[in-house]
Amino acid sequence: MSHKVERDELLKGSFVPRAGLAEAVQSMAGGLIKVVIGPRRAGKSVFALQMLTAATGADFAYVNFDDERLMQPLDLDELLKAMIQVYGDNRTIFFDEIQNVTGWELFVNRLQRRGYNIVLTGSNAHLLSRELSTHLTGRYREFRLLPFSFAEFLAARSFVVDETLAATERQGLILKQLDDFLRIGGFPEVVVRGTEPAGYLTALFDGILFKDVVKRYGVRYSAKLHDVGRWLIGNVAREYTCTSLKNALAFRSVHTVENYVSYLVEAFLFMSVTRYSPKAKVRMSAPRKIYAYDTGMVNAVRFRTGSDAGRLLENLVAVEWYRRGVEFFSYRTGGGKEVDFAVRTISGAFSLFQVCYDLSDAKTRKREFAALAKAADEFGVAGGTVLTWDEEGEELLGDCRILLIPVWKWLLGQTKGNYEV
Repeated sequence: MSHKVERDELLKGSFVPRAGLAEAVQSMAGGLIKVVIGPRRAGKSVFALQMLTAATGADFAYVNFDDERLMQPLDLDELLKAMIQVYGDNRTIFFDEIQNVTGWELFVNRLQRRGYNIVLTGSNAHLLSRELSTHLTGRYREFRLLPFSFAEFLAARSFVVDETLAATERQGLILKQLDDFLRIGGFPEVVVRGTEPAGYLTALFDGILFKDVVKRYGVRYSAKLHDVGRWLIGNVAREYTCTSLKNALAFRSVHTVENYVSYLVEAFLFMSVTRYSPKAKVRMSAPRKIYAYDTGMVNAVRFRTGSDAGRLLENLVAVEWYRRGVEFFSYRTGGGKEVDFAVRTISGAFSLFQVCYDLSDAKTRKREFAALAKAADEFGVAGGTVLTWDEEGEELLGDCRILLIPVWKWLLGQTKGNYEV
């Protein structure tokens, strides 16, 4: 089987260690199904190979369901027989891009009951979650893998700060790296191999849209779906409603727009963030905020040109919240002031965060601080945090304590503020 050759070629590569790998390797000792989910080309297959190699010494069966030769409908019992012919009675199996197979969850469930140790990857968040929760309740462990974090980006570039340099010089070097990260993003093909980002990421965006959405869901009007995708990526870190999107793009039905947005979210192109309210009905009807999983893709695909560093920085922070697995919302105060993130802590309390690239303008500073102070009062907390490009310190606005933290320090976990999550 050519997949064995593909596996062996992949195993010859050298790869950037990813966050969570040690935990994933430990999970191989258990009988649960391991599921690695995330965007296409983010490194899920490599992550799975790393965990399998560490646990088994590269002794595992491998099938890649992105292979067009594995046409649907696929006889999975015949596939299992072919795997045994190639790999022998190997009880550790890696199924790559499993969501491409109809009825995969029943097949995997049966193999797991028969004692197979199974690792899956998939590029459709809700499809996997829905089918796993229905058929594999309590019998799987999920790992999220996104494009490189900033720490992984630095590791991929072998970037090490020279500690003999002055503090301002060290910060300047790190900010140069962060500027690059904001511009080209974290997809491994771009960061590690130096692939030109604009062409690669645009093609990846279109490929996901048409391969993972149009074909999977049988979308009849692919051009209209493309319009929705382009509109969303051009408006990251902004609120939207499906009604406003319907009007802007001349759709006939809000329901169609709702479906298209949900398809794009499920395909890991976007995340749609709820505006917080203690009332569930209000949360459901309020405008939501849209974010992409990679700022490099935003820069490559969106129509508008020029710098929009503030919204890109906010997008970067939203992705990091998702990566850390915390529950977060956008928020508007009773007076309509916007706070970028209300983050629910493990205890159930909230921490409040603004993201502001540049606070040097007095009006901007006053607006951002006032919104944070008002929200802190409404949540009954002592203050909040402003994540900035390079400003650091602490200020008081009335009784509200506001921490100013450079976003690079927060991304690298080098802060110990009271309002950290």
